[in-house]
Amino acid sequence: MFVKMLRSKLHGATVTDAKLHYPGSIAIDSVLMEAAGILPYESVLVADLNNGNRLETYAVSAEADSGQVVILGPAARLIKPKDVIIVFSFVFCTPEEAKALEPKVIVLDKNNRVKESN
Repeated sequence: MFVKMLRSKLHGATVTDAKLHYPGSIAIDSVLMEAAGILPYESVLVADLNNGNRLETYAVSAEADSGQVVILGPAARLIKPKDVIIVFSFVFCTPEEAKALEPKVIVLDKNNRVKESN
């Protein structure tokens, strides 16, 4: 049996742009993706602190150190520029592995720079 556990999250990311006419995903500064251990094309859950919307998509890399967090595709109807979001990544593991799992939490400032991490 496997359980789905939080592996990491980017907390307090500010959306810098939203582009409706795009196949769909979220572009995240590659430095932030690396800090959270999120791989290109990995499935992520996005929660919008401004309006409560939640959606599942996949992450793609944006330019390193750009601070970009761009909502792409139909999700642009749910999440807007300047909204503050949380990006969650998950892992499936055995209950024994889950007991030892310590999720990586990256807290961002308003410019999408790392403020805190564990």
